[in-house]
Amino acid sequence: MELADRAVGFLLSLISLSVFTYYTFWVIILPFVDTEHFIHKYFLPQEYAILIPVCALVMLLCFLCVFIGFVMLKSKKKKA
Repeated sequence: MELADRAVGFLLSLISLSVFTYYTFWVIILPFVDTEHFIHKYFLPQEYAILIPVCALVMLLCFLCVFIGFVMLKSKKKKA
């Protein structure tokens, strides 16, 4: 089981590092590259650099609110 946990941890670390590198290159370096350069075809338009994290944050907050509400309702039923 320990080997499987290490493999999952390594995979999650690799995915996180890849996403961080892609996003950093997209937001910080790509605006300084000429717009006709071939590298631009591998990235979404710049508007999505803000839209995607904002949507992810809103979804995370919604999930947290639903989770907290569910836990509060469940704990209220146990007391009664």
